[in-house]
Amino acid sequence: MSDEHTSSKGRRNILDGGYTAGLLIVAILAGYGLLAPSGRARATTLARPYPVPSPAPVAEYLGRPIERAPEPPRASWPKMVSGQILDASRAPLEGASVVIGGSEHRADTEGRFTVEAPPPDAPLLIKRPGFEKATVAPTRDTIEVVLKPQVIKAAYLTYYGIGDKGIRSRVLELAARTELNAVVIDVKGDRGWIVYRTEVPGALAVGAQGPATLKDFDGLMTDLKSRGIYTIARIVTFKDNILANARPDLAIIDTRTGKPWIDNEKLAWVDPFREEVWNYNVAIAREAAGKGFDEIQFDYVRFPTDGRLSAAKYSARNNKDTRLPAIAGFLERARTALGPLGVFVAADVFGYTAFNENDTDIGQRIEELAPHLDYFCPMVYPSGYHKGIPGFRNPVQNPYEVVHESVRLIRQRASHTRVRVRPWIQDFRDYAFDRRIFGVPEIRAQIKGADDAGAVGWMLWNPRNDYTAGALRQKEAHGTK
Repeated sequence: MSDEHTSSKGRRNILDGGYTAGLLIVAILAGYGLLAPSGRARATTLARPYPVPSPAPVAEYLGRPIERAPEPPRASWPKMVSGQILDASRAPLEGASVVIGGSEHRADTEGRFTVEAPPPDAPLLIKRPGFEKATVAPTRDTIEVVLKPQVIKAAYLTYYGIGDKGIRSRVLELAARTELNAVVIDVKGDRGWIVYRTEVPGALAVGAQGPATLKDFDGLMTDLKSRGIYTIARIVTFKDNILANARPDLAIIDTRTGKPWIDNEKLAWVDPFREEVWNYNVAIAREAAGKGFDEIQFDYVRFPTDGRLSAAKYSARNNKDTRLPAIAGFLERARTALGPLGVFVAADVFGYTAFNENDTDIGQRIEELAPHLDYFCPMVYPSGYHKGIPGFRNPVQNPYEVVHESVRLIRQRASHTRVRVRPWIQDFRDYAFDRRIFGVPEIRAQIKGADDAGAVGWMLWNPRNDYTAGALRQKEAHGTK
């Protein structure tokens, strides 16, 4: 090779090397520009199947700390929250409840509401009987909530039934394949026992922790929620053998013995006039609400009807003028305490309260109780109408008419309030007339009677938790959830 050729080649190598070095410097500077911290927010989406490399080595090389993008601020309520609540047809829902931060507010006639100074990050719960509850996360916008109708179709699980895995599974399997979408659970049953580990001091003091206590009740509730089951806590109120015997000062007293008075089942009752008894049951109901129940249902929220009534002594005079204020007063206190917790409040009433203008001698009259309830749950078992109803002397031969008229009249008498009607229907053998079995025709007739009269569902009662599956529509065919 000549010197000229060698010199030319050398110059070309120098140029090539310089060009390569220049590209390398540009690449380094470009990489630095991409990786170095910047005052502007950048959002880059990487479409790659591998994890993005950690920037830590680059930061260490540059001798600078890692600056992480701050988390976006959480939304919070303004000082004044306002909105409107509508149904599916966009009609305003007057009297709907707005619950936030332990307070309950009501929507006006146009379904509008205003809440001043709410907790900044607390969710807003909207509820109205007959509709699904709705939750609204904090926002700065004006709120419009459209509530979906809700029809509850429940089966009852007794104090022992809920704790028995076989019985419980049988009922839940029935709910999985039929139109059933809810369960009523004995939280405090007919004897006064509480089904889960209670922390109510008064209940522990009197020994109300029952023998069939469910250890993992929270797990059971989680399971029910995962199945989409609406949960109702049944709390037997003034029939309470445990409290009456532990605290005779709170019991109805038998004037013949000086001991707690008992009914025909040999079970003692507490005095409905005693406000300490009211507070005891409200405390248990509040605990049940904390367990996640959707609804609290008070049963035996009345004066007794069987046993030696003439021997029963109360702390106040027992007459038509005193009974109603006692029962209505208890329900008013319960609704005031429970409404802000986001649960619905219901009461079981005798079927004949639909027809009677008086208090049925037990302290239950529709007009006085309605303002304090979300749901009336009349026990419209045809076997319970020992005198029949107007036009139908034999109720077990006319289950449709009995249920239809009972629901219709209660709705009519409570129309000045927002309370809805969901009856208990009979799924057990007749005990008062001809001992007939209540099978598919009788149960379907009761369901149709409730539906046609404007009820928002129904609840099946069977003391053995053994329900007539053939009377229930299948989910696939019926399209229910």
